[in-house]
Amino acid sequence: MNENIDVVDEQNQVVGQALLSDIYTQKLNHRAAHVLIFNDRGELFLSQNSAKHSYCPGHWNLSANATLLSKESYEHAAERALSNWLGISIPLTKIQELPYDHYKMRKFLAIFRGQSQGPFPINNQLAAAGKWFSIPDVLDLVRKNQMVHPELAHVIETLYPTSGV
Repeated sequence: MNENIDVVDEQNQVVGQALLSDIYTQKLNHRAAHVLIFNDRGELFLSQNSAKHSYCPGHWNLSANATLLSKESYEHAAERALSNWLGISIPLTKIQELPYDHYKMRKFLAIFRGQSQGPFPINNQLAAAGKWFSIPDVLDLVRKNQMVHPELAHVIETLYPTSGV
């Protein structure tokens, strides 16, 4: 599927549209929604990208994520991501918006949080696996760069800053 995506400027204002396939090849600024699912023990559910992912296959990623479609809200994209990746629909709370600079393009990320105990009917087209991690274990994965998607690292380092190495 090759949907239209809003292209944004450095201030996150829409300046045009492009096909999803062109966003990365042309390094166009755009928006994305990321979802963090926590259980009652405070563990974070991470999805492992499937081998079919064009970028970072097999890497650990946030619970769910989506590039915003043209005219789509961050909230709708987060709900769509959760449905597509984990097959669930639960209340989500937006906890932060932040820019992410990556390979000469900027993404504007909105981070959402939800609560669920699982298990999840994972979409194997998107995720090869999923697993609960404690926050210290996620920070350790990021610090050691153990097959971690760069956006997972950026979000975790922003939400859980550490005092050093």
